[in-house]
Amino acid sequence: MTTTPLKGANLYPWDVVGDPDCAPLLAGLGIDRVVLATAYHTVRALTPRHPRHKVVTTPHSAVFFPPDERRWRDAALRPVQVDGGGASFGAAAAELDRAGLRVYAWVVLAHNQRLGTLLPAHAVVNAFGDPYPWALCISSEQVIAYCATLAAEAARQPHVAGVELESCGWYGFGHLHAHDKTGGAAPDPYSRLLLSLCFCPACASGYRGAGLDVPELRAGVRRRLEELFAGRPVPPLEDAVAGAVAAMRVAAADRLREAALSAVREVRPDLPVLLHADPDPLVTGANVGVAPGALFAPGGADGVVLACQKRSEAGLDAVRAYAGRATAGQAVAATVSIVSGMGADLADLAAWSADLGAAGATELRYYHAGLATAADLAALAPHA
Repeated sequence: MTTTPLKGANLYPWDVVGDPDCAPLLAGLGIDRVVLATAYHTVRALTPRHPRHKVVTTPHSAVFFPPDERRWRDAALRPVQVDGGGASFGAAAAELDRAGLRVYAWVVLAHNQRLGTLLPAHAVVNAFGDPYPWALCISSEQVIAYCATLAAEAARQPHVAGVELESCGWYGFGHLHAHDKTGGAAPDPYSRLLLSLCFCPACASGYRGAGLDVPELRAGVRRRLEELFAGRPVPPLEDAVAGAVAAMRVAAADRLREAALSAVREVRPDLPVLLHADPDPLVTGANVGVAPGALFAPGGADGVVLACQKRSEAGLDAVRAYAGRATAGQAVAATVSIVSGMGADLADLAAWSADLGAAGATELRYYHAGLATAADLAALAPHA
């Protein structure tokens, strides 16, 4: 059945603070909610419509609110405020709230290159022993505690009407990190998974618990990746081994997700909590792999956010898969691009949005209102 999706937009706090026209402009476009960055990774962002600045750079992963020191005093991993903008989330949320916009706290969890660099024992380590400092390993109990506490801290912020959790699961190889130079041996999805398998001590313990011989597994992954680097097809892991690896990783992701959801609900049981996800349970990255049945299981998330930036049958299939499992009140949000400079097809926006609604999307997320030019927003206006 075709639905009429609610409309939201992504923003950074610096898009709002110092621009008195930002919140009224979005409200005038029919935007219902703003997904506002609360904890975010390193970024350089263009702000083409802001009256005071045009480029904003955050040099490391940070939060945009003052962390409650009582909750982090004994933590192995703890967030830091961004320089010069540590309280900007609260100021931006207040402006958006005054304009009648619901504010959802957008929280990036396992993607944190600052903590992975300073505390490499808690970062993903591949089969060759190479650390991925941008990817915290969710097998680590300290990482789970960090993510859960951070999610709860975001929920405590004023004017928050919902929480969206990004990278609430496995992060791995696939990431544009700094000046990325990894395209020389472009991995297919399976090779990307092998490159993302972690062999830190916590993961090694998890593999052993799944009945795997860790040195043998590591050697097998290396052999297969050497085929990739030689330019040859990569053979799959044996079925029994692949099944055990998958079971271990799904169980670890389940633990993190349950801890983060429980932490938010302990603080604010009234808040909807949405998860940025992908229906393939072994996908790594910002949109973590969670099977629709698991995400919408009793006690699970209140909604899902899917990457549907450009028209694709895969995007529609993902919406259909989650919509088929969602019950009344559970959101299926589709993120669509509205920035022409980032490849958005604004001429197709109305048709693509209608198709997503027909597939079962209950909400749209316009990405990204702060990065959009005046021309982009003018093109959006007839459809918003």
